[in-house]
Amino acid sequence: MPLNYAKTAVLLLLLTAIFAAMGGFVGGQSGLVVAFGMAMVMNGLALWKSDKLVLRMQGAYEVPAGSGSGLHTMIADLARRADLPMPRVFLVESPQPNAFATGRNPENGAVCVSTGLLDMLDPREVAGVVAHELAHIKSRDTLTMALAATLGGAISMLAQWLQFGMLFGGRNGGSRHGRLATLAAALLAPFAAMIVQMAISRSREYQADRLGSSICGNPLWLASALAKINQAVRGIPNPAAEANPASAHLFIINPLTGRGMDSLFSTHPDTSNRIAELEKLAAEMGITDFGPSGPAGATRSGGSFAPWLNRRPPDRARGIWG
Repeated sequence: MPLNYAKTAVLLLLLTAIFAAMGGFVGGQSGLVVAFGMAMVMNGLALWKSDKLVLRMQGAYEVPAGSGSGLHTMIADLARRADLPMPRVFLVESPQPNAFATGRNPENGAVCVSTGLLDMLDPREVAGVVAHELAHIKSRDTLTMALAATLGGAISMLAQWLQFGMLFGGRNGGSRHGRLATLAAALLAPFAAMIVQMAISRSREYQADRLGSSICGNPLWLASALAKINQAVRGIPNPAAEANPASAHLFIINPLTGRGMDSLFSTHPDTSNRIAELEKLAAEMGITDFGPSGPAGATRSGGSFAPWLNRRPPDRARGIWG
C-alpha cells in the first residue's frame, strides 16, 4: 500500500511542522529546536505505540479469545472473509453506539466496539460495522488514523497548556508580543491539526464503506447501522471522546456532540451521503433487503448477544495490555 505509506509520511511531516512551529512561535529558535526534538520522540512512540495509546484514551479493555462470545465468532468469520489475521477484540463501556479499529498493520490489528453498539444494533448491523472497521485494517488506514489521534492530541494538549500559562502569567507574560504569540499558537495549532485530520478522513470513510460491504456481503447492514448510530450520538455523550477530541476521526461516526461545530469542521462525510452510496451499491449488487443469513455470530441467541447480558469489565489493576 505505497499510497497509504506516503499519506502516513506526509501526516507525520505536517504534524511535526505544526508542533515545531508552536515551539518557535512561543520560544523563538530555542523553542523551535526543543519542540522539534519532542516531536521526533513523539513520532517514534506514535509509530510503535499509537494503537495502545488510542485504546487507553478510550478506556477500552480486551475481550479474551476464549470467552466464547458471539462477537468473537462474528469477527473471526469476517476476518476470514477479508483474508486478514484475527484482530484483537476490545470493548468500551459506553452507552453511545460506536466503533473503531487501530493497529500499525493487519498483524497487529484491533477492533473496538462500545457496549452501546451491541445493545442497540441488530447483529447483522454489528457485522456491517465490524466489516467497515476490518476494511480500515485491510487498507492499512489504521496507522495513519492512530498517528493523527496521538499527535493531534499532543498538539491540543500543548495548546491547552499554553492557554493556561497565558492566563496565569509566564515567561512572556509581561510582553504584549509574547502574549499575542502564545494566543496565536494556542488557537491556530489545534485548528491546523484538525485540517490535517480532515484531509485524510472523508474519502477514507467512503472507501471503507464499500470494502466493508463486500466483506460482510450486504451494504444495507452498514447503511442501517449508520442511520441508528448517527441518530444516537446526537443525544448520548461519549466522555472519553469528548476528553480526547483529536481521536474523533477514528470512529465510524463522529462521537462528539458537535455543539458549536458545523460540517466544515467534521472529520466524517455526511452520514446521509454515506447511506445513499451504500444503497446505490446494494442496488448494483442486486440486494434489496437484509437477507436471511450472514456471518457466523450474526444471528441472535435468546434475543441478544448472550455473553454481553451479564458482562463485567475485567480487573483493571493489570491494565488493558495484560
